[in-house]
Amino acid sequence: MRIALLEDDVATAQLLTVWIQAVGHNVYHFERGKALLQALQRDSFDLLLLDWLLPDIPGDEVLKQIREQHGWSLPVVFITQRDSAEDIVLGLNTGADDYITKPVRPDELLARVHAVARRFGTEPKESAVQFSPYSFDLRSHSVSRDGADLSLTQKEFDLALFIFRHAGQLLSRAHLLENVWGRNASVTTRTVDIHLSRLRRKLGLGEGSGWRLSAVYNYGYRLESVSAKTYSMVV
Repeated sequence: MRIALLEDDVATAQLLTVWIQAVGHNVYHFERGKALLQALQRDSFDLLLLDWLLPDIPGDEVLKQIREQHGWSLPVVFITQRDSAEDIVLGLNTGADDYITKPVRPDELLARVHAVARRFGTEPKESAVQFSPYSFDLRSHSVSRDGADLSLTQKEFDLALFIFRHAGQLLSRAHLLENVWGRNASVTTRTVDIHLSRLRRKLGLGEGSGWRLSAVYNYGYRLESVSAKTYSMVV
């Protein structure tokens, strides 16, 4: 997962980063609330970890702005020294999906991060998934539309599955590049544009498909359902 960490204490941030990266996730550290809010205007993440006590904007206010500007599809977990029952209730009522009090234990942190990820569908275990009229076979890495097989390369399959899993979300080019090609891949964001152009043609996204892929200037892409078609999983 691509995780944004808002923590003003550098030593704490480094420790949390080591724990999280050790299990394969990528962490982007921000020391100020304003810096994270600005980053969210040009980039996207799978999960946010927020401190509450910050030098510029309190964490609860950061969360309020995130919910107002980016909705409720982005999971957020508070990590803070504020441990009273009233604080926990306030944090959850403000829009947090979970709440961890300091000092943080690595096993608890990772368990809660993965639990939130499962609730938001970022750690799927199904063997097939359908976004009508498209069906993705996760074992054979093949895609069909209304039962007819479509010819996609491996990267096109990975990219298509990722954007369908995150339908409705605005995804930055860097987010797509990192999740499909890997953080250290020697390719540019132009590669994302080229592959999405091919996917739009090969999948027939647009009229009659029930799905629309839109480019957002200087940011990235959003795949949206334009019909009442449903999503289902086969385990």
